[in-house]
Amino acid sequence: MRILLTNDDGVNARGLKLLEKVARGLSDDIWIVAPTEEQSGAGHSLTLTTPVRLRRHDDRRFSVTGTPTDAVMLALAHVMKDSPPDVILSGINRGANLAEDVTYSGTVSAAMEGALAGVRSIALSQAYSREGMGDTVPFAAAEAWAERVLAPLLEFGAEPGTLINVNFPALLPEDVKGIRVCRQGLRDYGRLRIVQRKDPRGYDYYWFGLGPMVQTPGHQTDLEAIADGLSPSRRSTSISLTIRRWRGCINDSRPRPRSQPRNFLALILPGFTGRAHPVLRTPAAAEHWSRMRAKWTTGHTSSSA
Repeated sequence: MRILLTNDDGVNARGLKLLEKVARGLSDDIWIVAPTEEQSGAGHSLTLTTPVRLRRHDDRRFSVTGTPTDAVMLALAHVMKDSPPDVILSGINRGANLAEDVTYSGTVSAAMEGALAGVRSIALSQAYSREGMGDTVPFAAAEAWAERVLAPLLEFGAEPGTLINVNFPALLPEDVKGIRVCRQGLRDYGRLRIVQRKDPRGYDYYWFGLGPMVQTPGHQTDLEAIADGLSPSRRSTSISLTIRRWRGCINDSRPRPRSQPRNFLALILPGFTGRAHPVLRTPAAAEHWSRMRAKWTTGHTSSSA
């Protein structure tokens, strides 16, 4: 299996180094094409007004002076033109990509570009618990859980044009109690916090930030799945790119006992084709997801023993 790795934090980011370590446990055919510098918040943008340069670091490692989308396009149409990847992994991002974050996220957009090109694509992000952590953000949950999450996902041949978004909570690995597949949430736009300051010459400048998390009813979106047990929040309506047929194949809809632990990895599985995925309605698909649930449950049980 040939795997392309990319991200939006830059080719030298800690999260990409961790993702490479995880990917090498799944395959020995690993390629890296990532932005030269951090491109957080670049979304699905292209570089159109300046030239993009490609630097080769070794036979299978490249950096691109552009956006994550530029990196994936150059990888598919140029670097790996004669040896295309079987799967694209984007991340592991420093910070969660939940709810409407996916429309701003360079991490998710890199995976989206791969999905649009017909390549199985998965975005991975590590949440952190407070602002201002910089390079001290711990990736312990991602390091412990990434391969456990990815291995069964890669076994399933999802229809081209499907993107999977994985978020690891800001918890110690032993405090992560399982995996939840959920729909995409929506934050209250009133959470937007703008910090206004003045530079040494007296001109105003601004920083963007976000207030407390929002909660939606039923504990069903990615926002609650990633924040559960960490902070209170309030209700919002939601928009969603999620294809609910995926949730039907994976989720066990039976009621949970109130005493059951509620810290979960969050996966959302948005589809960008605008069509249902008939392969997910087959008995084989249902059987696969049943096996996947069993693997995740077994993996958690053995790791917690």
